[in-house]
Amino acid sequence: MPRNYKSTAVYTKPDPKFGSLLASKLINAVMLDGKKSTAQKVFYDALDLASKKLPEAEDQTEIFTKALENVRPLVEVRSKRVGGSNYQIPREVKRARQQSLAIRWIVDFARKKKGKPMAERLAEELVDAYNGTGQSVQWKENIHKMAEANKAYAHFAR
Repeated sequence: MPRNYKSTAVYTKPDPKFGSLLASKLINAVMLDGKKSTAQKVFYDALDLASKKLPEAEDQTEIFTKALENVRPLVEVRSKRVGGSNYQIPREVKRARQQSLAIRWIVDFARKKKGKPMAERLAEELVDAYNGTGQSVQWKENIHKMAEANKAYAHFAR
């Protein structure tokens, strides 16, 4: 590797169907035990199901981009110990972390639903997130409420 190489970011290839890095990141989050082809099948099947439930969406990429947009948190709370007490301090969230949290929450809440194939669960969570409802959007709103409730401690942030 050349000495003047500055980037420390891990290179992620775009997914084969859409050529999207965002889709690739979502596929990697769905993947278990290194089975990427299985994760891709689950993701693409979920998008097919979601596009049937959302005829107003122009294309499938719009479904997962808008769903992630609706789940991305703007603020979060971080614990900080000040004088023997722990305070929940609201902080702004960087763009990359917003994206990774949104992806993680959508996949985690899809996994928590039981009794259906993963593609159906992921499709339901994507449709709910697209519409601004669902567990992942609710989670984001709870975090925003917590940050709002604790904004009196914002002066402790560095």
